[in-house]
Formats: sequence, C-alpha cells, structure tokens
Amino acid sequence: MKSAPTTIINKLGLHARAATRLVNRATAFKSDINLVRGQRSVNAKSIMGVLTLAASMGTELVILADGPDEEEAVAALLKLINDRFGEEQ
Repeated sequence: MKSAPTTIINKLGLHARAATRLVNRATAFKSDINLVRGQRSVNAKSIMGVLTLAASMGTELVILADGPDEEEAVAALLKLINDRFGEEQ
C-alpha cells in the first residue's frame, strides 16, 4: 500500500470539474484508490464519493492506493492536484 498526504491548492477546491478530472485519472489505474479526509475515506473512482469530501482550498487529504500500479496512481493524482487540476488558480 502506498500513501501520500496532499493539500488542495486550487482556488475553487475540489469542485465538480476538478473532481471529474480526479476520478477520470483514478479510474485509469487497476489499484484500489481512496481519498481520506480526517476519519472519512472515499473511493477516488466514485464522483459522488469525491464530491462528498467537500474539499475546499487548503483541505488536507491523504491518497491511499493498493494494487499493482499503486506507485504510479499516487504520483499521477499528486501531480493532478499540484497542477491545480489544470486550472489557472
């Protein structure tokens, strides 16, 4: 199992468009991937689950991946978050 902490840094947080990009990226991997906020853990491949995190700018999350491509999955999601989901702010 691979895990990595991250912080949502884009101005609008993990809103619908950003969540869709995250879910699309996560579904490209075979590994089970979860996002953890505090005591709450959701499937990163579920748009409804990701949206229920209500992760605004500054929210701290942990990405957990378990499977054959866990390293690549965590790296790809970290890159997406650090690139502000492809948004300017």
